[in-house]
Amino acid sequence: MKLVFAGTPEVAVPALDALLASGRHEVAAVVTRPDAPAGRGRRLIASPVAERAADAGIEVLKPAKPKDPEFLERLTRIAPDCCPVVAYGALLPRAALDIPARGWVNLHFSLLPAWRGAAPVQHAIMAGDEITGASTFLIEEGLDSGPVYGTVTEEIRPTDTSGDLLTRLAFAGAGLLAATMDGIEDGTLHAVPQPADGISHAPKVTVEDARVDWRAPALRVDRVVRGCTPAPGAWTTFRGERLKLVQVAPAPGRTDLAPGELSAAKNNVYAGTGSHAVELLWVQAQGKKPMRAADWARGVRIGAGETVGA
Repeated sequence: MKLVFAGTPEVAVPALDALLASGRHEVAAVVTRPDAPAGRGRRLIASPVAERAADAGIEVLKPAKPKDPEFLERLTRIAPDCCPVVAYGALLPRAALDIPARGWVNLHFSLLPAWRGAAPVQHAIMAGDEITGASTFLIEEGLDSGPVYGTVTEEIRPTDTSGDLLTRLAFAGAGLLAATMDGIEDGTLHAVPQPADGISHAPKVTVEDARVDWRAPALRVDRVVRGCTPAPGAWTTFRGERLKLVQVAPAPGRTDLAPGELSAAKNNVYAGTGSHAVELLWVQAQGKKPMRAADWARGVRIGAGETVGA
């Protein structure tokens, strides 16, 4: 088939690579988000997908909005058979959805209908799921509600951050997306409607969602930190300033600390929760680089009874 691939961040690059390497389909063009300012100089930087496509000599389309007439006209002239999508980052209008004969097929990082939305991996970790995966489905105008072509499963490991899990899913999902394109092309794969039960939603995780509530049980604190790492980054406050929590670990042996109460020794820093304590392993103070929590504690000289959080 002739394909137009839509995607933007680094997590979409493995899928593009898999399609380029398949030898069975032609990736005629790539659609990605416009260049965005980044770094201290706020220079405009192309997306990882745009850079990979440019390296491969593929036409790159960067519409401000996918409803732009110029973009729709160019897509019509390319006349793709199918448009595979991975984390493109914009809603597709009906005018765009109708152009490819076999539709737009999205790789979504959950086992649909679970965790429909922008942040499925973060929500799966924060909810304490033990298994997740990736799904390919035919895009329709509802939010991640289209019929499913295929799935792969992935175990959520006890120390997984959303970054760890998303990296594994990106590579597993790349193979699934390539196989889905093959099955659509040869007629052996047909999309199946999602069941009406088991639906859950995964909206974008905000900075406020990433604020740790020390009254919650230690397992919940650990899940929030892992689910919000690397973005948007779990955080709390210490002496009125924001403190980012890079890595923590449940410490069931410490039950003597009140929620948010700190205890610092030479090599360990603990914070109380609504159950037992968690050990702070890595933190990042405002304006500083990430550091071991024990080093941070020595620098700030934590006093008796000091706390994190409000």
